Amino acid sequence: MTDLLHCEADAERLALIRAARAWLAGPLGQQMLEQERALLEQELARLFGGYLVHYGPSPERAAGCGQIQRRVHLGANLPGVEIVGDEQSWPISEHAADVVLLQHGLDFCLSPHGLLREAARCVRPGGHLIIVGINPWSAWGLRHWFARDAFRDAHCISVNRLGDWLNLLGFALEKRRFGCYRPPLSSAVWQSRLVRLEHWGERWQPFGAGFYLLVARKIVVGLRPLRQTQRAPMGKLVPMPVAKVSQRDSE
Repeated sequence: MTDLLHCEADAERLALIRAARAWLAGPLGQQMLEQERALLEQELARLFGGYLVHYGPSPERAAGCGQIQRRVHLGANLPGVEIVGDEQSWPISEHAADVVLLQHGLDFCLSPHGLLREAARCVRPGGHLIIVGINPWSAWGLRHWFARDAFRDAHCISVNRLGDWLNLLGFALEKRRFGCYRPPLSSAVWQSRLVRLEHWGERWQPFGAGFYLLVARKIVVGLRPLRQTQRAPMGKLVPMPVAKVSQRDSE
């Protein structure tokens, strides 16, 4: 019975990710991914370490990893995935990754809580967790309720709720950024006319963007600063009188 439920969950997960891939490969998905590439390249360029684990429905790899030596794509058994694993059971040891990137992984999954816990487990103390998600308080989030494609199945978790989850998992939110300010319009003519919204949004970073990018650092737990022992009070240094020796006495 347990194996049957597990197989059903795997089939549901594969169907969800395949549908999400198809949507991301379309014009609206590519519009969003194009804006995400620029922000991810800026944020990843300042990070360093041995391993970056990338989890998300998109088959493309994160570009511009800066000083990170190796990056791997983890996910379902689909093309482009280098390490196959369940969303709540990654084949990675604890504290093994310097950076974990969840690019729309929480939007298209069966259990956002379980996936976030598993991703947090794999980040080393002092490492970073980067989350890219669809902003529910935007025109894109509004389209989610009326969509007839895979975009309707997205969870669209708010920034404030994710901040609370990260705090409970021992992460400190360092940065939040937003992108994709053009509304999700299928017309290419209107998309070209509204391209100025991207430049305006990049400058002012208003909250109504299509997606958000969160950078959180894992707090080192269990380390306390050493308490300095109290020293006994000491008197002031007073110069002592020194007897002068005359030249006559020295002879």
